[in-house]
Amino acid sequence: MKKTIYLVTGAAGFLGSHVCDELLERKEHVRALVLPGDKSVKYVPSEVEIVEGNLCDVESLETFFTIPKGAESIVIHCASMVTTNAEFNQKLIDVNVGGTKNMIAKCLEHPECQKMVYVSSTGVIPELPKGTPIREMNRFTPVNNKTQVGCYSQSKAMATQEVLDACKNKGLKACVVHPSGIMGPKDYAVGETTGTVIKIMNGEMPVGMGGSFNLCDVRDLAHGCIGAADKGRIGECYILGNKEVTLKEVCQMLHDASGCKMPYFYVPIKMAYLLAGQMEKKAKKTGEKPLMTHFAVYNLARNNQFDYSKAERELGYHTRPYAETLGDEARWLVEGGYVKDAVFMRDAISPSI
Repeated sequence: MKKTIYLVTGAAGFLGSHVCDELLERKEHVRALVLPGDKSVKYVPSEVEIVEGNLCDVESLETFFTIPKGAESIVIHCASMVTTNAEFNQKLIDVNVGGTKNMIAKCLEHPECQKMVYVSSTGVIPELPKGTPIREMNRFTPVNNKTQVGCYSQSKAMATQEVLDACKNKGLKACVVHPSGIMGPKDYAVGETTGTVIKIMNGEMPVGMGGSFNLCDVRDLAHGCIGAADKGRIGECYILGNKEVTLKEVCQMLHDASGCKMPYFYVPIKMAYLLAGQMEKKAKKTGEKPLMTHFAVYNLARNNQFDYSKAERELGYHTRPYAETLGDEARWLVEGGYVKDAVFMRDAISPSI
């Protein structure tokens, strides 16, 4: 059998590092693309081969794609620029769309590349009315500003369409996965969800909001990405989602896991929109980041019900209970010193969770 080398972009990130972890557990050869001088390279597992390059510079990707004669490669393209600001951002387009087009070009230039898994987002799928499960589709452009909200989702929609068009028209061997939200241990960059969990555990969220999330354990998402590399059909899309969960339920599970305080009450969505408007107006005057934004409230208010049965059937994707994920994340945050009352929390967290 030919030797397979897994080429992982975004390997220093939350999802990418867990993809590397699972591939290493399988005794695979893993090569990671990192930006020159990127300090987050320290979060890439030490057994991974590191290659420097820039998604926006197609020539710099050649070394990443060049593998020993007789070997073959599989690309897992996790890297992207993420923002919680809904406004247009040209850099998002350059990295998420332009960078993906460059990855497609290199895959097509290298016949030894057997497959690319593109890590998209559920945000690219046009939102349906509440109560209607959102399922996979195969057309994401032209972008609809009302149902594909925010520049990040729109950039990922355009990139996803580039991948599918290349499969159809250029012979690219690729499939797409659509993760929903991401949570779990080892988020060294402290993304939006992890930051919220830290605030809850530190008692810095006396007031919560209504609405729901759709969040997945990062380890389950990594398993789904690798399942797509192993079994995903060319030109197909797979939602990697979970059951909906409310902020109140998340707070309760964190309380059960760590003994942390819970918000005193939860603001209804309509009131949250009003408060967000006031905070955004104040932020414009002061130049400070608003504590609450319309976009953040929208993400709680929107339809977060995704049908991920296709990934379960075809990729072997599965999700673990929220309580298990939050317990593991709480323990990691305590051990890492992210939580103020670490001694109290450490005593409260049960090893059996």
